[in-house]
Amino acid sequence: MLTPIMNLHNIDVAEFLAVLDTCEGNVYLVTGEGDKLNLRSKLCQLIGLTKLIEGGRIAEASIYCENKNDESKLFRFNFFGDMTDAKVS
Repeated sequence: MLTPIMNLHNIDVAEFLAVLDTCEGNVYLVTGEGDKLNLRSKLCQLIGLTKLIEGGRIAEASIYCENKNDESKLFRFNFFGDMTDAKVS
């Protein structure tokens, strides 16, 4: 069973997507309603981010990773703004 590594709040979407692009394994967004989206898919990224912003406010969601390196990468991004190897377009 996967353990949530972070809850999303007040993130820079472009930077978050750039860090996601550097992940090696599957990264899942799970909403408060139980929707589970694989953020390695660009379509799921679009759906997931749209789902997060409901009525102009950020909804509840958590991030889960299958790869331990990805967990570390996203944890460092969330707490320290570390974007090593990420390129923002």
